[in-house]
Amino acid sequence: MTDLAPSADRPDDGGRSGPDHTGATAEGAAAASARPGSGTVAVLGAGRVGTAIARVAMRSGYRVRLAASGDPKLIELIAQIMAPGALTATAAEAVAPADLVILAVPLGKHTTLDGDALAGKIVVDAMNYWPSTDGRDPELETAPSTSEVVARHLTRSAVVKTLNHIGYHDLEEQGRPAGNPGRRALAVAGDDPDATAFVRTFVDRLGFDPVDAGDLAAGVHLQPGTPVFNGQHDATTLVTLLREAPAAVGH
Repeated sequence: MTDLAPSADRPDDGGRSGPDHTGATAEGAAAASARPGSGTVAVLGAGRVGTAIARVAMRSGYRVRLAASGDPKLIELIAQIMAPGALTATAAEAVAPADLVILAVPLGKHTTLDGDALAGKIVVDAMNYWPSTDGRDPELETAPSTSEVVARHLTRSAVVKTLNHIGYHDLEEQGRPAGNPGRRALAVAGDDPDATAFVRTFVDRLGFDPVDAGDLAAGVHLQPGTPVFNGQHDATTLVTLLREAPAAVGH
C-alpha cells in the first residue's frame, strides 16, 4: 500500500459503479454481522477521529487494527494512549483481515489509498472535504458527492458513507442502547445493499439508530453545511430531513 494516511485528521471532523466484491468477503461480513459485537475493523487514520472510532468500536466488542502512513511503530504510543487495545499495523496489514474498513484520513489523501488492497472490502467513508486541510480540489468541489469521488478511486470496494456527520466527542458520549428514547441517529448511504446493511448493524452496535439514506449519491446530504451535518437528530427527524432534501445533482 502506498503512503496511505497522515497520523492526524481534522480535529472537529465528526473527518453507481457496481462494486465488485469477492464471495469470501461477503460471507465473512455476513458471519460477523450474525455475532453481536464480533468482527475486525480496520481504521485508517490515527488522528482524533480515527482513534475515537477505534475506542468506540472496541467498546462495542470489535477487534480493531489502527494504521496511519509509514511505520506503525510511529503510532504505537498514540494507540497506547488514545486507543488502548487496538493493534497498530501497516495499512495493508490492517486491511487484510478486516470485515470493515473505516477511512478517517483527510479526504484530499483519498488518491493514496491502495485500491488493490481494498478490493472486495466494505469501506466506510467517514471523511469530509475541508479546503483548509485538503487544499482546493476542483474535483471534490464540483462532484455530485465527495463519496462518489472516493468510489471512483476504489472501484472494487463497496463504499458506504456514514460517521462523517458526528463529532468525535459525540461519538463517544452519545451512544445509547437500542430503544433508548431520543437515541441519536446516523444516516448510512451506499449503492450495495449487503454492504449498507452490514454498516447499519455496525452503527447500531456503536449506539446509534442507523437510517437508510439511499444510494451513495445521497451522501451529499450528509456533507458539511447540510441540515443533517449541522444538527443532532433522532431517527424520525433524520428520516424527515432526508425525505425533504433535494434530489442529488446529476441523478
